[in-house]
Amino acid sequence: MLLTVAALIVGLVLLVWSADRFVIGASATASILGVSPLVIGILVVGIGTSAPEMLVSAIAAVDGQPGLAVGNALGSNITNIALILGLTALLIPLKVQSKLVTREIPMLILVMLVGYYLLSDGDLGVMDGSILLLGFLLVVLRQIWEAKHSKGDSIEAEFEAEIPRGMPLSVALGWLLFGFVLLLASARVLVWSAVEIAQFFGLSELVIGLTVVAVGTSLPELAASVAAARKNEHDIAIGNVVGSNLFNLLGVMALPGVIAPGAIDPEVLTRDYPVMLVLTGLFFLVARGPRQGRRISRVEGGGLLLLYFAYLAYLLHDAGVY
Repeated sequence: MLLTVAALIVGLVLLVWSADRFVIGASATASILGVSPLVIGILVVGIGTSAPEMLVSAIAAVDGQPGLAVGNALGSNITNIALILGLTALLIPLKVQSKLVTREIPMLILVMLVGYYLLSDGDLGVMDGSILLLGFLLVVLRQIWEAKHSKGDSIEAEFEAEIPRGMPLSVALGWLLFGFVLLLASARVLVWSAVEIAQFFGLSELVIGLTVVAVGTSLPELAASVAAARKNEHDIAIGNVVGSNLFNLLGVMALPGVIAPGAIDPEVLTRDYPVMLVLTGLFFLVARGPRQGRRISRVEGGGLLLLYFAYLAYLLHDAGVY
């Protein structure tokens, strides 16, 4: 078991580091090829920070662990809003200025409702996964269109400042390839160790996906959001969470349906999905509210954190951990 825990820790560390290298390589490559800062920020970085979730879920589905894959998708969304956004706002109150960001939150809620409808029959099948993947493609196309027609948005300057400059194309492509290969390897180690730990403690794949795996694959978003907030790039910190959650629902959750279709755990619909919906609704109210000029305060951030730990405690209690 010590070897398994060590493998889990190493897998998580490598996952975070390789995701960072992958995003840097992808951003620099796109910039050299003339892609606009908004497209790089919204699309390249958005998909890049969701790459750990996508690879982990794909590997879990291929290995016949669809519960872990679904838990990773939903758990990452819950973690992104309640833990990551809550912790970031607790450290540094966040101002919401970008119109792009505030327009994406209703889109996220719509996608969640569609996802719930697709899962409401208790099955995640090939058709469900295909619909989600089609939605993923449509959202990507919509975001590209938004980026090209939203000149002067406050988030554009923030993305411009974050893009690596002066990096040769060969180096950028090298980081892109190396980051992806290491991401793949670390995701494989993470899935193996997570399944071993779940079996050792008698936990379901869903629970281990909602907790350990979800937090681990969300660490790139945590690092990106905190770093952006410290640089006063608040819209990136918030947009990072919104974009990641969209990609998790459409891209990550689609993979087990396409690769390993089958029934889902009933708790997904009665416990985890409603929690995600409520947290996203609260996020929407806070981010769009007129109070304090659209600002997520420390109090609100602390409230989100408390909700996350309450959910975690209930989840572990429900699983019979204590």
